[in-house]
Amino acid sequence: MSIATQTVRTGQEQVFARLPVFVVAALAAAALLATSGRYAHGFDELYFLMAGREHLAWGYFDQPPLIPALAGAMDTLFPGSLVMLRLPMTLAAAAGVVVTALIARELGGGRGAQVLAAGLYASSGVIIVSHWIGTYVFDPFLWTVIVWLVVRWVRVRRDGLLVWAGVVTAISLETKFLIPAFWALALLAALVLGPRELLRRPKLWLGAGIAVVATIPTLLWQASNGWPYLIMNDVVSAEFPGTWPFLRDGFLTAGVGAGVLAFVYGLVRLIFSRELRGYRFLGVAIFALIVAFLLLHGRSYYLMSVFALPFAAAATGFARHVPKWRLVAWPAMVLSAVITLAGLPIYPATMTRTSFGPITLGSSFAGGELPQQELVKAIGETYAALPPEQRARTAVYAEIYPFAAATEFYGQRYGIDRVYSGHRGYWYFDRPPESADSVLFLGFDPGLLKPYFTSVTPVVEGLLWRYDGRQGSWDEIWPKLERH
Repeated sequence: MSIATQTVRTGQEQVFARLPVFVVAALAAAALLATSGRYAHGFDELYFLMAGREHLAWGYFDQPPLIPALAGAMDTLFPGSLVMLRLPMTLAAAAGVVVTALIARELGGGRGAQVLAAGLYASSGVIIVSHWIGTYVFDPFLWTVIVWLVVRWVRVRRDGLLVWAGVVTAISLETKFLIPAFWALALLAALVLGPRELLRRPKLWLGAGIAVVATIPTLLWQASNGWPYLIMNDVVSAEFPGTWPFLRDGFLTAGVGAGVLAFVYGLVRLIFSRELRGYRFLGVAIFALIVAFLLLHGRSYYLMSVFALPFAAAATGFARHVPKWRLVAWPAMVLSAVITLAGLPIYPATMTRTSFGPITLGSSFAGGELPQQELVKAIGETYAALPPEQRARTAVYAEIYPFAAATEFYGQRYGIDRVYSGHRGYWYFDRPPESADSVLFLGFDPGLLKPYFTSVTPVVEGLLWRYDGRQGSWDEIWPKLERH
């Protein structure tokens, strides 16, 4: 057994700072609850919601099934309630605050370090995006739990923790398919740097087996549909903003000011500090993940999943090595909390300013949520005005999935029961019935459907068109409409 391993195993366990940590978590949850009823559904939320409520499946073009199923269930139980729809993400964000403090405790952090770690997580961009229900909101919480279980295993060597890590990994795999990258790099780093015995633990592989078995239905859906998620990787790469925007946005999401500094400092400590050498493999794995996300043109918000451990390492180092650290830390945390609140939707819906330097204001939520209702109003009123016999043979088609989801959700008040689209996941949902020989098209490119109809009539210039005289069957047309 190495000296590093002995140090980790014999370190004195700190008392959990339960009350102040729960207060920080409760404050984060309260901020989210107070603002989660504003302003309307986000377009990704509507996509998740409609996928889970109207098109429930074991998998989708761009994601596993958990978040759509959860969104659909919450809307079915609490129809139209934004607060209840977003409640699972509020709870996950608050729980992430607590688990980050627990990680700091495992690293030897006392009461102050635990509260500081909790505060760093509670003032990061994870809290701001937790305004919405989404895969990119829930998965960081699951990664945080997995990291805590692995960190705790390193210290106490209780192999049951590895089984639980496998269970949480299974849940993560039903949310996004990113967690295998963490495990691959963490185990490779452990093989090189230690603790090598991690790879020899049977319960690690038992946990891995649980994760694989739980994912089989989703993998079967992907296989039966030609592995569309592999195409989604190309879609994400095509949207890559460039190296500097990726790093800027990813690191600033840790928190403008205190958060980004803590993330960098904590990562450096994990890799180079002798005090944390037993966890060095995790620091190296996180650094390698950042490089991999960058080289593979991933999205900057992927970095949210690895904030917790560097935050905990930074908090323990700051509390241990900076004299009178509270005089510096707590004013910085208050400022960070104010910045986080500014990023939540606390503004009137009419406020148009969306940023203040590097700080994105929460009024940006209104700009992304409210216009969808006006968009659907245009197509809904046109559809409702059609004579009944014409309406019965007219399909509603949206060029892109956000338009499709918004129209399917808000369009019900205008009598629109089903919306079709060839974009991303919607192409897999369904095609129009053969009885539909006319189409109301919502989008930007009227040439998309023009080859399949004899006439096209503008309804709202630049936004809405009507197509008549379908040429060919939908069985022939539909495969040509798939777009990513």
